[in-house]
Amino acid sequence: MTKNKVEAILEEMTREEKVDQLMQLATLFYEGSRQKGKITGPMEEMGIELNTVHNSGSVLGGAGAEEVKSIQKAHLEKNRLGIPLLMMADIIHGFKTIFPVPLAIGCSWDTDLAEMSAEIAAKEASVSGVHVTFAPMVDLVRDPRWGRVMESTGEDSFLNASFAKAFVRGFQGENLETDMDRVAACVKHFAAYGAPAGGRDYNTVDMSERELRESYLPAYKAALDEGCEMVMTAFNTVDSIPASANKKLMRHLLRDEWGFDGVIISDWGAVKETIAHGVAADEAEAAQKAIEAGVDIEMMTTCYVKHLKRLVEEGKVDEHLLDDSVLRILKLKEKLGLFENPYRGADEEKEKELILCESHRQSARELAVKSCVLLKNESVLPLHKEQKVALIGPFAESGDLLGPWSWQGSKEDAVKLSDGFKTKTKGENLFISRGCDIVTALEGEFEKAVETARKADVIVLALGEHSKMSGEAKCRADIRLPEVQLELIKKLKELGKPVSVILFNGRPLDLHGVIDEADAVLEAWYPGTEGGHAIADLVYGDKNPSGKLSMSFPYSVGQVPVYYNAYTTGRPKLEPVTEYVSKYLDIPNEPLLQFGFGLSYTTFSYNEPQISADAFNSQETLSASVTVTNTGDVPGEEVVQFYVRDVTGEVVRPLKELKGFKKMYLEPGQSEKVSFTVSEEMLRYHHSDLTFKSDPGEFVAFIGPDSNTGEPLNFSLTSSFQRV
Repeated sequence: MTKNKVEAILEEMTREEKVDQLMQLATLFYEGSRQKGKITGPMEEMGIELNTVHNSGSVLGGAGAEEVKSIQKAHLEKNRLGIPLLMMADIIHGFKTIFPVPLAIGCSWDTDLAEMSAEIAAKEASVSGVHVTFAPMVDLVRDPRWGRVMESTGEDSFLNASFAKAFVRGFQGENLETDMDRVAACVKHFAAYGAPAGGRDYNTVDMSERELRESYLPAYKAALDEGCEMVMTAFNTVDSIPASANKKLMRHLLRDEWGFDGVIISDWGAVKETIAHGVAADEAEAAQKAIEAGVDIEMMTTCYVKHLKRLVEEGKVDEHLLDDSVLRILKLKEKLGLFENPYRGADEEKEKELILCESHRQSARELAVKSCVLLKNESVLPLHKEQKVALIGPFAESGDLLGPWSWQGSKEDAVKLSDGFKTKTKGENLFISRGCDIVTALEGEFEKAVETARKADVIVLALGEHSKMSGEAKCRADIRLPEVQLELIKKLKELGKPVSVILFNGRPLDLHGVIDEADAVLEAWYPGTEGGHAIADLVYGDKNPSGKLSMSFPYSVGQVPVYYNAYTTGRPKLEPVTEYVSKYLDIPNEPLLQFGFGLSYTTFSYNEPQISADAFNSQETLSASVTVTNTGDVPGEEVVQFYVRDVTGEVVRPLKELKGFKKMYLEPGQSEKVSFTVSEEMLRYHHSDLTFKSDPGEFVAFIGPDSNTGEPLNFSLTSSFQRV
């Protein structure tokens, strides 16, 4: 179908049909859905007519080839012009085969595996009838109190941008028009949703435009540069204006400055929520501000369908804005081939073959292995398969390993930790006890756990947060493990046996009471469908941990937000510490575990750091290198990290910024030289007038295993290049 034909459809549409095309409703409103008996109540509650449903443009939450085809067929029979529906859904870290949560994927530092996970999710979603996924979520996160940190890949804009590109490539492939196994991606939440005041969801976001551009926007831009088809607005304010009504953000920056001409969709109810924010007096004003800001699709509220037609007729809204939004939606449907094949990809037989197939499970297992981070190990792990092991804790036999936003995933399909352990050791060497619930003590369970532990040589505790303690609207002021689990650790520690803790959680935790009591700590996050197998692979040494933290673990919640690339102050805390400097009286300034940190069963040395010259100009590049050696007894992977500090800037610059990373595999005793290119472009930043340029001057490079280590390599830039 050509562009001219899409425009011809637009010309045939009535004004009412155009407005209705901007409406997104959940599947329960549509004939052909499994929930079709629930249509009447919600329609009456929202005050919409059946004709609006017939003219609507997209569906939220439809999945399953049979149901999607049924909904589409019924819709096409009722839609006057035969305009197909777009089927959209939250496919965040897997469809049926669930991968680790995105924060865990970030800890893999493996963009190839991240891309693979999105490709598999796209295959399963597409064959089930989904056209668009509301992913990737690329919000930069620095406050673990916020429940949605589990959806992000971490606290660093460079790392987040790298993963953003990978996810978009995986979801969309090279050609959406011809590749039926892919889905359109929708980057979210634009913008700065990950910085709510107090770590409280939906709360105010307030920052300078320079900080917004410097730290929070790069990952969104990276996703769009990779060809991401859609953008979802954030719930929060940006410069005191809700994102869904923010013309400067959506129209001026996203559309005019960045040139994005794809579809913008509100988050659930976000258009109407501008009334609660206090920038719209009523639904009519909310509709006017949203369409003027550039929002094309209103999700699950009715400001557009109730008021936009009248606003256009009264001359309060330019009809070109309405036409432009409709045309963008039609173009996306054209790109997905829906006019020729409205059932794009949906295939019941292929669905049975692909969903949770063995190759998908193996990929999920591989990524889960790479996503776990070894936080502590005093020669306890890996376990020997002949050791008698007491596996204790609320996650010992739990299927709650998928994490939030595993919408189509099933706990019944997840490999439990106990089942994973049973594949590694004989039954007589494994003793299992629950010990306690997530937040409550169970009568007699502490005592049973102690008796179970007495039989064993080593204790493995499976602890953490219930999946409902992370995710949207799941914010916590106290980010320690629940008290009952801390008490369980103490009681078992009294036995004098080695204690290893495996953590299942969706955010960095305050680990006091865990890391100081346990002999080993493995951060498993929510590892997904193959979690039990992956963790058993690591705990029993069939695989070597290689994950590195993509978000700092605070020493105390009183530090947050705490992150590695902070600014210095006029009175920095230096040694020896004096009184009137920037410090806490009762805790360190530094996090408990820094960005980039992660242990292995082997050790690595970094020798002979070098830089190719001590100065260069804007037309040249430098090479910074180091030789990395596996100095241990087992093969291992190391994430070599490259940081740069701008010593003096026109505005204050971070103490250190990630500029590159490489993951390398080394056999025992093997050495390999790793090099990173330093270019002038890498040294640019946003100045006080928001120009994006570099400054001549002094810089320091660091190459090391985490954000705290690496010998300094000094160099200077002698001339700069400006890009406004």
